[in-house]
Amino acid sequence: MQGGSSGIGYGLKYQARCISDVKADTDYTSFLTGTLSLKEENEVHLLRLSSGGSELICEGLFSHPNEIWDLASCPFDQRIFSTVFSTGESFGAAIWQIPELYGQLNSPQLERIASLDSHVGKINCVLWWPSGRCDKLISMDEQSIYLWSLDCSKKSAEVLSKDSAGMLHSLSGGAWNPHDVNSVAATGESSVQFWDLRTKKKVNSIERAHVRNVDYNPKREHILVTAEDESGIHVWDLRKAKIPVQELPGHTHWTWAVRCNPEYDGLILSAGTDSAVNLWYASASSSDDKISESSVESPRQRVNLLLNSYTDYEDSVYGLAWSSREPWIFASLSYDGRVVIESVKPFLPRR
Repeated sequence: MQGGSSGIGYGLKYQARCISDVKADTDYTSFLTGTLSLKEENEVHLLRLSSGGSELICEGLFSHPNEIWDLASCPFDQRIFSTVFSTGESFGAAIWQIPELYGQLNSPQLERIASLDSHVGKINCVLWWPSGRCDKLISMDEQSIYLWSLDCSKKSAEVLSKDSAGMLHSLSGGAWNPHDVNSVAATGESSVQFWDLRTKKKVNSIERAHVRNVDYNPKREHILVTAEDESGIHVWDLRKAKIPVQELPGHTHWTWAVRCNPEYDGLILSAGTDSAVNLWYASASSSDDKISESSVESPRQRVNLLLNSYTDYEDSVYGLAWSSREPWIFASLSYDGRVVIESVKPFLPRR
């Protein structure tokens, strides 16, 4: 089934490419997004879906000094988030706190809680501890993974460890395993690497070229989804990761982002530079029992499990976020600064 967007829209003033669900907000369905303007003062927008679900309201608009390349909300405090930014000549990262007063015409300034200045390099992303209250976070550049301890009361961040992936790997991003908090998946030009934060060593890898994005299935242990430039979307069982258990067709151009639903197993969003967002249903297996060798060695299954395609975009779509509070709602962000909220209730699998 395919069709254009019928969702709720909101326009940013400048170009943008990152959006995050505010997981810690248990009262509202809310998202944070940041702009990517080279010449103008950049902005962070706090957006909330109205109680009737018919309007997307800007509850806070805050200035940000640099281009925002990555933004992630803290899982245990709705007022705290991280950004990775470019100063023109270098990249940096910081932890910010939103002022208590929302919805003001002239909002107070963001408070910088901590700067990750000890991370020297072109930082690509910041990953927060997957869920719950914990002071750990990760920053990643092309060659290194840093583990931090954040102390919000003292407004400081301390490096706990640094893992070096080496010059040849060109890491671009990653995901923290919600089922094993000592494991992190890192994407690179030629592989997905799995790192153990205790031993500070790479423990496994999937050899794939040009993986743009990766996400763990939060409802099913061992299941990982990857988005690759031209070869689409792959679902992997990490117990037998020689070949994917499912291969989805992907997008007509580069597949840039992939997100697993926080509540509905097998429900996957993807976005790409073909100006489309696709909704898939790809439940990897009906059981978490051991997979037989024959099923792993058999040719991979290329299937078309497309539930809907949202095509009412005029630019590439880089940002995707499911709502953790209302998991049938997602937000997408196209490069021209357009945020769209959609409901997938008509496509939810029967329970």
